[in-house]
Amino acid sequence: MFFSHDTNQAMLIKPESIVGYELDLWVTSNVFLRGQRIRLEVSSSNFPRYDRNPNSGLPFGTDVKLLPAHQTIYHDAAHPSYLKLPVIPSK
Repeated sequence: MFFSHDTNQAMLIKPESIVGYELDLWVTSNVFLRGQRIRLEVSSSNFPRYDRNPNSGLPFGTDVKLLPAHQTIYHDAAHPSYLKLPVIPSK
């Protein structure tokens, strides 16, 4: 399965299932100097930007208990994960 973040589909993910996502990180910009590195951090939350996800599948605001979420990034021939960054050439 493959889902785009833009579809705003709420769905439960079955444990151990593999689901593809395409995420638009919106307009942002950064100049990287020689030798600098970037880091990709994967999280099941972006609080306070979005309301926290208790991971229960219940309607938001009705949970009394938060459940942990675990993410696995697959990167092999069958599941080619990647981070695509546009590069604007210097003048």
